[in-house]
Amino acid sequence: MTHSAQAFLGALTLQTLTRRRPMTDPLELLPDQRIAHIVAADSADVILIAPATARWLAAMANGLADDVITATCLASAAPVVIAPAMDGEMYAHPATRANVEKLRSYGYTIVEPELGPLASGQVGRGRLAELAEILAAVDRALEGKPIRQPDAEQRPPVVAAEPAADLEGWHVVVTAGGTAEPIDPVRYIGNRSSGKMGVAIAQAALARGARVTLIHGLVSVPMPEAAELVSTPTAAEMEEAVLSTIAEADVLVMAAAVADFRPRTAAPSKLARADGLTLELEPTNDILAASVRAAREMATRPVIIGFAAETGSLERAREKAARKGVDLLVANDVAEEGSGFGTDTNRVTIIVPGEPDEAWPLMSKVSVAGKLLDRIVDLRSKSGPSAQTAESAEGASLAAR
Repeated sequence: MTHSAQAFLGALTLQTLTRRRPMTDPLELLPDQRIAHIVAADSADVILIAPATARWLAAMANGLADDVITATCLASAAPVVIAPAMDGEMYAHPATRANVEKLRSYGYTIVEPELGPLASGQVGRGRLAELAEILAAVDRALEGKPIRQPDAEQRPPVVAAEPAADLEGWHVVVTAGGTAEPIDPVRYIGNRSSGKMGVAIAQAALARGARVTLIHGLVSVPMPEAAELVSTPTAAEMEEAVLSTIAEADVLVMAAAVADFRPRTAAPSKLARADGLTLELEPTNDILAASVRAAREMATRPVIIGFAAETGSLERAREKAARKGVDLLVANDVAEEGSGFGTDTNRVTIIVPGEPDEAWPLMSKVSVAGKLLDRIVDLRSKSGPSAQTAESAEGASLAAR
């Protein structure tokens, strides 16, 4: 525990709750006279700091070993995962942002805080990330690393594994979030998409060495600064951006929740409540089908991944995968607990035309993103699109016509 942590929660209270005595002093010795935080540093497979305050970020960024946690981090080669939590203005302050970026440069993983109610009573981006997101970051930190025995007398030095760079040289285009089809300058038709799934895919692709273009509608999560960000509030704008980018893409992942309908006309000024409202809707263009048609004209077509949010049966998703000619379709039941819009978890079924469905268990969206990229790598490793995929694309083109 840091000094600040002990001011909020007594060490004795934490010991009573956990049945373990917390370390509080960087000079503490074990009964065998070894330095406690050095033993902890040597035996760690991963170090998680949650929550991390603005003060702690500043101390760690500058190597000030004035508490047991900074001292342990400085003495360890284990991966470090940090989940900041503080007032929104504090997290947005240039000093804090600089400290966060400095810690990233050390190779530390930052689990960005969320937008929501804060302890101060205000609303801002500083709320501790959801548990599932934090645990997913720990999972990623542990991937490919041997777990050492904590009671071993002699422990080999930790050698941090190099991050996978199997997408280096690839251009991955991802769509994320929901579109907002205007009724008037104030109101719109939209959906509950948070953009979490698409953003997780973009972040995972960046971590594996890809150049990423993230074409996004409305999203409620922080977006990766390393990606090329293209804001497309409406379906028409998203279609234009996708079709102008697909020619130079190796992979297109259509994770956005595009509105299926839009008002035929949008009022130029705010409509009065007293006047009532009657909407005449028209369908938006099918961006996924248009992308498949465009890809058919290319000498080297990208791998195209579609998403289908359904409720109940996934039968329509299977028909969609075959009709639209995608290489792979990710389907989920958004009515299922833990698998809907805005959640940190997802339970998806992978549909490849002509192959048995592959149902994945409930997992974090971060884990879904990593596993999906593994499948995309497998698809790309095959010598071009399969004959069946080409035939499906032809079928989708004819159906669209």
